[in-house]
Amino acid sequence: MNKKVSNALTYIFFLSLGILLLWLCFRKIEFSQVLDYVKTAKYSWMIISLVCLGISLFFRALRWNILIESLGYKTRVSTTYESVLIAYFANIVFPRLGEVTRCGTLTKKENIPFDKSFGTVISERVLDLVVLFAMALLVILFQWNLLGSLITSWLNPLIEKITDNVVLGSVTIIVAIAFFIAIIFVIKRNKERLSQNKLYKKITSLWKGFVDGVKSIFTMKKKGLFIVYTLLIWGFYVVMTWLPFYMLPETSHLGLTEAVTLLGLATLGVVAPVPGGMGVYHFIGILLLNGFYGISESAAVSFVTINHTSQMIFYLVTGVIAYVVMFFVDRREAMNNVQ
Repeated sequence: MNKKVSNALTYIFFLSLGILLLWLCFRKIEFSQVLDYVKTAKYSWMIISLVCLGISLFFRALRWNILIESLGYKTRVSTTYESVLIAYFANIVFPRLGEVTRCGTLTKKENIPFDKSFGTVISERVLDLVVLFAMALLVILFQWNLLGSLITSWLNPLIEKITDNVVLGSVTIIVAIAFFIAIIFVIKRNKERLSQNKLYKKITSLWKGFVDGVKSIFTMKKKGLFIVYTLLIWGFYVVMTWLPFYMLPETSHLGLTEAVTLLGLATLGVVAPVPGGMGVYHFIGILLLNGFYGISESAAVSFVTINHTSQMIFYLVTGVIAYVVMFFVDRREAMNNVQ
């Protein structure tokens, strides 16, 4: 199947999935009730939340700068910040395109090799997953009375399946390792012939750049500042998730623990390959607020709808502004020579 057709079908599938989940979320809700919540919500809290979102993305740009500098390249904070904003805008339309887009804009603006900047982005994402995992453990620890029974009900069947299929699992792992070793052996044996192949050269170049980017997290000089920026990024994420609770009377009693829980689960929703996390974010948010915290379904639907819509508007507006400023207003020369 043609790659473009395959990508289009994949996009249509996940877009349809998001629309289906949206329908499931709204099908039993009276629109008039949601409209009442939308009219009476205290949007000042949402505005402050979006300011916190903007600040967290600024610290993300500062953190990215440290990784880029560790590779021996220079870039302006304004350029990396604009690239980050453009990336989040791109993710609304085409999931997973954001990371490629922000590296591409940086390559075009500052002449930083795409493969190397992409490696630094992967490093960032790995670290963010570690932070997210740590937050998930804290959530489970502090809310075991609420989540414990659910988690054990999920894990017990999984553990039983693993123990019942130890032999099959072991054979699968051994075969996979053997296959991987065989591929490495074939590549090494035919390395001289492969080195003349353009595709092989391109792949090895991308791989080297990727490895250099990942290594940057260990070779950077400002490790302490990098950690501080990481804590600030996630700290502002938590605050921006917590503040909107005060928009509605039904959610105003929820605190930081609930915000961390929602942030963790909502992040999973955004990670799903659905444009802008549409539907998935709503489904997860409503399930948590209504199913675990006892918020009425209409209030839960209203909250996640206002929250998600506001963030999407933020990404759209700031992404467009960042693109215009980067390519039509900022006429400064690139800080690095063409590679």
